[in-house]
Amino acid sequence: MANSDFFEKVYAVVACIPEGKVTSYGAIAKAIGAAKSSRTVGYAMNACVKLNRDLPAHRVVNRNGVLTGKHHFPGQNTMQRLLEEEGLEIANDQIKNFKSFFWEPPVNEGFEF
Repeated sequence: MANSDFFEKVYAVVACIPEGKVTSYGAIAKAIGAAKSSRTVGYAMNACVKLNRDLPAHRVVNRNGVLTGKHHFPGQNTMQRLLEEEGLEIANDQIKNFKSFFWEPPVNEGFEF
């Protein structure tokens, strides 16, 4: 699968993350049928921020709720600020009560690729 196709699948899932929820790189990889490609999902998210795509990229965190992608956002603490505006609490770059805010995307369904 070409990177551009993979990236577009990632972006389709990210576009569906509900406000006030977050998901992980691994959950996105699993949803698009590439369960062992969470690192490549991270590359897609990095490209997304640089391309200024209109996606809620701030809602994608690592499997422990840590804001690992925060350095890809312009400005200081942008990712944290956006999540806090949606009602999440962040301490030391990690989402408090992460499991209660986690959104598990459906596997291979409901997304326009």
